[in-house]
Amino acid sequence: MRQSLFKRLAAPRMSLFEKYFVALFAAVVLPLLIAGGSEAWLSYRDRRAGLNSLLDAEARAAASKIQDFMEGIRDQLGWTVQLAWSRERDDKRKLDAFLLLRQVPAVLSLALIDGAGKERLFVSRIGLNRAESGQDHSASPAVLGAREERAWFGAVTFQRGSEPFMTIAVSGNRAAAGVAVAEVNLKFIWDVISAIKVGRTGEAFVLDRQGRLIAHPDISLVLRADDTATRPLQDLRAAIRARPGEAVAGRDVTGSMVLAAMAPVPGVGWSVIVKQPTTEAFGPIRAAVWRTVVMLVAGAALAGALAYWLTQRMVRPIRVLEDGVARIGAGQFDHRIEIATGDEFERLAGRFNEMAGELALSQERSERIGRLKRFLAPQVAELIDRRGDEHMLDGRRVEAVVVFCDLRGFTAFSTRTEPETVIHLLGEYYDALERAASAHGGTLTNFTGDGAMVLVNAPVSCPDPALSAAAMARDMQTSVQVLLVGQRSRTHRLGFGVGLAMGPATVGRIGSEGRLDYTAIGNVVNLAARLCSSAADGEILVDENAARAIGSRLPLVALQARVFKGFDQPVSIFAMPLPANNSHSVPVGNAVR
Repeated sequence: MRQSLFKRLAAPRMSLFEKYFVALFAAVVLPLLIAGGSEAWLSYRDRRAGLNSLLDAEARAAASKIQDFMEGIRDQLGWTVQLAWSRERDDKRKLDAFLLLRQVPAVLSLALIDGAGKERLFVSRIGLNRAESGQDHSASPAVLGAREERAWFGAVTFQRGSEPFMTIAVSGNRAAAGVAVAEVNLKFIWDVISAIKVGRTGEAFVLDRQGRLIAHPDISLVLRADDTATRPLQDLRAAIRARPGEAVAGRDVTGSMVLAAMAPVPGVGWSVIVKQPTTEAFGPIRAAVWRTVVMLVAGAALAGALAYWLTQRMVRPIRVLEDGVARIGAGQFDHRIEIATGDEFERLAGRFNEMAGELALSQERSERIGRLKRFLAPQVAELIDRRGDEHMLDGRRVEAVVVFCDLRGFTAFSTRTEPETVIHLLGEYYDALERAASAHGGTLTNFTGDGAMVLVNAPVSCPDPALSAAAMARDMQTSVQVLLVGQRSRTHRLGFGVGLAMGPATVGRIGSEGRLDYTAIGNVVNLAARLCSSAADGEILVDENAARAIGSRLPLVALQARVFKGFDQPVSIFAMPLPANNSHSVPVGNAVR
């Protein structure tokens, strides 16, 4: 019993995706695919069979109309060779010839040949008429063909490279009646072809034995006699010949897909092809598509019902999850979501519980840092957060080293320099100061324009604050001087001075409820500020207390005592040379003595 239960618990459960997929696919997708696919296939097959019959019938009807056109010309020519020729001039035949030209506009010229093969009469629409010329046509292919077959149709030629012409010869019932030979302008077949319509936009065209276009609704294609332009029509005829009795899909001269069928024109060897755009030909299949859409809509309704039924089985875990997320979102990070469904909901609840724990820790740290950043520089706030002791920010009296520094000539420089250049220089300048302060344990309390104030031994104490502050000041001077090298060529020379003083100061949080700062107050702060103002470019001035604390560990040079505002007595000061100027320094011990 226990083993069976263990196997059931250990067996992988079906995921939520699989549950939905199997149910919806079995109930909706498969029936829709089967019904829609079969409907589309049956509709296409029925429509294809109907189009085969329709286009074949249209092609035969068009071929019959072309044949009637040609036979009409043949019959008209037959009336001119009913009677035998005599030796005398026959004016009645001349009248019959002119009447033929009038009744049959397609005939360009007519030549009447007697039984001996001599030309007796020639009339033309564009040339000179002649009678009794006696030219010998007995060996002419047209005369020989007509005498052998009664009616003879010559090959299609293009006069002047554009208009198609054809020679038709008809012989009389008796050899003495002679032969009528006519040049026929096939351009007039356009009237027949343009009248043929298949559906709304379908049309017909005619190709001769060689595949040249001799009739098309767009007569400009015929008149151009461009085989390259009509090559798609020849390819279409070749495809139909390869599959006789069946409508074939292909492209016409415009590149559009069409469905086409062909029928021959008896007697002349021409091919009449009717075509219909596939978009129109298969239009009825859209009805099948709409039926499929209706089935899809019905299937969607069924899928909605199934989804609703499945959702009812998951209402409880969803509500539990929703309530838990709302509690966590409201800030109750100690709340835990309890769901045991064995699927994605359970895993999602676990992720939310993990997120709530992480948010609780993050919120606690963010609130602590947020409180600190209200009155501390960001680096001081991070330091206090890492140490986890905010009591070091309380007001107290300490022996602090105060360092002031600022740029020389910055006001004039900023008024004559592009704002982008000024901001870029200040950014690099502040970065250099911050790096030096961080490296030596200093607290950069604030920036004031181009000046800055740094505290050493507050709020974090250090074992040797004077030496650390001196080393920090020297690094600041070195870094900033390197930074200012690029500005030396400008009209206003920039410099950098530092003042350093050591003494008792009151340090701690100070300010209003909305804005607090961590700073130092006392005489040592004023002295450091005065030393900074008095320092020249590249100079670090140190007060006597700091000099005594540094001793001989760093080179210091005693300077003449100076009188500063706010101090009753002259103040002893010392200069700290940069490493390159060590040769000019004297030990501070000797100076103090």
